[in-house]
Amino acid sequence: MRTVTLMTEALFAKQGEALAKIALPHTWNNLDGQDGGNDYWRGIGTYVIDLPDPAQGKKQYIELQGANHVATVYCNGRELGTHRGGFSTFRFDLTNAMLPTGNKLTVTVTNAKSSIYPQAADFTFFGGLYRDVSFIEVSPAHFDLLKTGTNAVFVTPRGNGKTRIDLFPVGAEGCTVCVKLRDVAGAVVAEGTALAEEHTVIKLDVKDPHLWNGLEDPYCYTCEATLEKDGETQDQVTVTYGYRSFHVDPETGFWLNGKSVPLRGVSRHQDRQDKGWAVSKEDHAEDVALIKEIGANTIRLAHYQHDQYFYDLCDKTGFVLWAEIPFITQYIPGKEAYDNTISQMTELVAQNYNHPAICFWGISNEITIGAESEPLYKNLTDLNALCKRMDPSRLTTMANVTMVPMNSEHLYITDVLSYNNYFGWYVGEVSENGPWMDRFHALNPDRCLGISEYGAENILKWHTAYPDNHDYTEEYASFYHHEMLKAFATRPYLWSTHAWNCFDFAADARNEGGIQGRNNKGLITYDRKTKKDAFYIYKAYWNKEPMIHLCGERFVDRAPGERNVTVFTNCDAVTLVLNGKEIGAKEAVDHACVFENVPLEMGENTLVAKSGDVVSNTIKLKGVEKHNYAYDLPEGNEAANWFNDPEAVAAREAFKYPKGYYSVRDKISDLMQNPEAAAVVKKLMDAAMSGRNTMADMMPKKKAGEENPMAGFIARMRLNDLLKMAGEAGSTKNRLAINEALNKIKKN
Repeated sequence: MRTVTLMTEALFAKQGEALAKIALPHTWNNLDGQDGGNDYWRGIGTYVIDLPDPAQGKKQYIELQGANHVATVYCNGRELGTHRGGFSTFRFDLTNAMLPTGNKLTVTVTNAKSSIYPQAADFTFFGGLYRDVSFIEVSPAHFDLLKTGTNAVFVTPRGNGKTRIDLFPVGAEGCTVCVKLRDVAGAVVAEGTALAEEHTVIKLDVKDPHLWNGLEDPYCYTCEATLEKDGETQDQVTVTYGYRSFHVDPETGFWLNGKSVPLRGVSRHQDRQDKGWAVSKEDHAEDVALIKEIGANTIRLAHYQHDQYFYDLCDKTGFVLWAEIPFITQYIPGKEAYDNTISQMTELVAQNYNHPAICFWGISNEITIGAESEPLYKNLTDLNALCKRMDPSRLTTMANVTMVPMNSEHLYITDVLSYNNYFGWYVGEVSENGPWMDRFHALNPDRCLGISEYGAENILKWHTAYPDNHDYTEEYASFYHHEMLKAFATRPYLWSTHAWNCFDFAADARNEGGIQGRNNKGLITYDRKTKKDAFYIYKAYWNKEPMIHLCGERFVDRAPGERNVTVFTNCDAVTLVLNGKEIGAKEAVDHACVFENVPLEMGENTLVAKSGDVVSNTIKLKGVEKHNYAYDLPEGNEAANWFNDPEAVAAREAFKYPKGYYSVRDKISDLMQNPEAAAVVKKLMDAAMSGRNTMADMMPKKKAGEENPMAGFIARMRLNDLLKMAGEAGSTKNRLAINEALNKIKKN
């Protein structure tokens, strides 16, 4: 029989430093990978681990479930091999390198830039042995531990109960393979035996199998595979699996076990505050519980292979999963990078083959950002073919960046497809999302369309009564997500939607909204302690348990004109109580009620929103005379306490947006359609650039005869957002001058 010993400590040193004791799992970027500056340490770290003494007559292996990015393993000074890829399980045979006692494992890990994926992405690449490390001993006859990091037992179940089990024993001459399929209570529902071969196949029938049915009934079976010789057990492996059928229809979306199940959910990165990727099983379980609370039924596990424990939790909870590899953002030509995509996809599919939760293999994310090309197209088609060859039972998909044209050949590679669309954040208005989806569906009626990313930055300290794109407030994010949910609700053809993101996550290169080192599009904060207001509009739409949420708990000080109160709910109607007195009741429209001009008293007020005696929510608000500028995001390089500076406040108030006239809030494309506005923009922007760049220089060039999707993307940006990306040209002074000039030009 095999034994597995978890390694929980090691000696560690960064390159050039002395070894020191640390706990495993471990990352060296848990702090500097989240503090901004794009300067987190990327290099070689060395781990030295004391191994148990070997048992006589056994074989020894080391298992590493995650080492980012490239790891080379040594036992007692003997090099065993190198693994390229930071997210999958890999093992090495230690047997011939083991000593009777005093064995040491040395692992060098580097997260420095290399020829493997990911090359560039909007998240931190945490270095280290950040998942479990295990020492394994087995009999010479065992299920192959070097079978692509798997258990070498693959179960292929059909919805009608027909079950094929592929097993790969080694050293098993004269052995018998025995398989028992057990239900959730442990009772044997089918069993069979076969003489052990290098590739052993056993086919069994389970009568009237209990189906794995998502969140409603995530019923799982287990397959117990035993290798026996002369009546003695040599090795045993148990894997979880489930019976289910599914398909996707271009008009009606996702179907599970013959029932329409619209997939509505979130994406998830695996890191959390002060821990990076070295998270615990309890952390994984908390993430699952929070995603279940919001009412999601699907998760896109971005942008890499996640911990096996998380997949296990999803099997048992009932989430439908999209699992993908980090073929993301920046395409690298050449054989070495190509081979790495094949390797990482092979490991993803093989290691996760048995999970009933996984229904979709993702082959890439926004990989055409640089450009579309024949080598890239071949790489993608080869990945798709690999998935179909290894696992024809599941569907393939990919996440395309917005700029990919609606007739691009890349849209027809995978079984189904999705887009990462940010109308209402990076470009355009949130109202553009629905019409865009309808146009795509009309042009491609036979293609199954999903929305794989959408979102808006929202930071707890910024608030407004007048939400606007790129103000980074909770209020705009709540408005944005509510509009997205309304758009999804009337479009059943969407096979899936995945909000970006369930949790804030580390992106050390970012400096946005006054927060460094973080992507703040999460519905929940990085430390998982605070559910933002936007979280609750999803809960109102998706969760059946009665709920009411009063928005604006952190927008405490309310001046006249700022006293509307929004309630998210899945109840039919809401009554609002102010300081113990009922002030009104409203029926919910699209899961929301807005109480206008709530008559707050000066000073502290208590608001209660309730639906009969079923459910209620309480917050405290304060009536004040003047707007609290501490709720406003600072402009440019103003200090964090800019709101105490009268000059800074005056500059902020100087921006005007008169109705019927142009301003810096208008889109580039709209401004350029008016000759007078276009001339003002060009002249003032060129002057602001001081000869370093012109507006034309900022617009991407296109080669003769080629479309330039990025140019169209920028044309849809608001002028204010584009200017803020232009360094000194985006200063408050320069933007104010342009805004004042545009305010004098009447719209067509």
